[in-house]
Amino acid sequence: MYPAAKIILTVLLLIAAATVFAAGGGKHADPIAPVILGVTGILFFAVLGRFGARKLGQPSVLGELLMGVILGTIGYLFSVDFLLVLREGPAIFEMVDLALSGASIEQAAISTLGEENAVIILDILQGPGGAELTQIAHAVDVFSRYGVIFLLFLVGLGTSVREMQEVGTESFRVAILGVVLPFVFGFMMARVLMPELSISVDLFVAATLGATSIGITARVLEELGRVNCHECRVILGAAVIDDVLGLVMLAIVSGIIISGGFEPVGTLQTIALAALFLVTAFTLGPRFLRRSIRLLDHLDIVEAKMFVSFLFVMVLAWFANLVGLATIVGAFAAGVILHDGYFLKWGDVREHKFSIRDLISPLEVILVPIFFVLMGIQVKLETFLDPHVIVMGFGLIVAAVIGKLLSGLGASRGSSRLAIGMGMVPRGEVGLIFASIGKSLGVFSDALFSALILMVIVTTLMTPPLLKISLNRIPDRREDRSTAP
Repeated sequence: MYPAAKIILTVLLLIAAATVFAAGGGKHADPIAPVILGVTGILFFAVLGRFGARKLGQPSVLGELLMGVILGTIGYLFSVDFLLVLREGPAIFEMVDLALSGASIEQAAISTLGEENAVIILDILQGPGGAELTQIAHAVDVFSRYGVIFLLFLVGLGTSVREMQEVGTESFRVAILGVVLPFVFGFMMARVLMPELSISVDLFVAATLGATSIGITARVLEELGRVNCHECRVILGAAVIDDVLGLVMLAIVSGIIISGGFEPVGTLQTIALAALFLVTAFTLGPRFLRRSIRLLDHLDIVEAKMFVSFLFVMVLAWFANLVGLATIVGAFAAGVILHDGYFLKWGDVREHKFSIRDLISPLEVILVPIFFVLMGIQVKLETFLDPHVIVMGFGLIVAAVIGKLLSGLGASRGSSRLAIGMGMVPRGEVGLIFASIGKSLGVFSDALFSALILMVIVTTLMTPPLLKISLNRIPDRREDRSTAP
């Protein structure tokens, strides 16, 4: 009864909050008060989702995502205005942009939301508290985008060019296959199952399937205490390279979408811009950091690390967007470049009270769960009533799993290729980020987005138990072959 009572309490809290929004949203003396309540409410449910996932031994991201799916479904079934607005995601802001550009609000709504949803959303936004709901939705969206930037920054912070060079050719081969094969299989599956879609959409679907979640795999390996086995080192090395290759692929595909279609010249320009950005970032970034730190030498070490880190990641994210790449590409690059060694003016970095990761992690802990819950809210379960969506989801799952399992063929003959391939399967937070960018660019329909989220959930759920089984079959004598005489 205790879990059931918890669920009932959660639903009651949600309905109570929705009532406050609907009945008194516009009566607050402080206009920011509804925003505070809305963002705090999302974070509260994110914590519940994370707690539930941890209790069940699942990754936190999965609990947050599923909590979002539950909230979105409740909002749909009980017509909760706040959740109905959040469910439409970026389409709400596109509608506002169109209306401000001169189109009537009705035309803008139909163009971005579809005829059926337009009537519902317009009725909400033009009713009592509609302006406050728009504010809240926009604030939640902004916080979630900041969360993704800090998430990728921390992923980059745990990576270095030297480490990528040291993982060896075996990891590199696995990573190449781990990106190329799912991309090819995903593109073919999209062509077969969704022939009505454009080549650009198929490419974005394929890029999403090429992602790998290093966080989820690393967590499973840590729990098993097998991080130092040969296969595990190959998996982690390949996952790091996979992240970089996946982000470059995302940058290229996003550029194709933004430019308006697949054109060889445009694609080459996008590749050139991506390469130019990365080369410029890794060449000029360290100089920018050193000069910035010199200007801040009168600040406390904590202030200096916070200001420099925040400014650097935001500047690179902005520049990435300026050249037509995703902001997360810049955030990841910022993390790879920046490290505590730049702050030697304040003494030996080993004696610093806080590292950059220590200072930035609290921001990520608060903002990233908002992103995952929001992504879950935007999953429309009612789309699965359409058999075509189920077929799409199943097809994408098959392509995603087979493509990553076959990446294990890049490993050496003496390695457990099955274990290595299984370690590359989960999409987790990286797949969610790719899918969310596709949705924000207007590439994915509600049905396709839901099918991709289903793929992310299934690949994330299946990996921990199957990876444990495959690793446990590896003899202990192979635990650390690198130390063998």
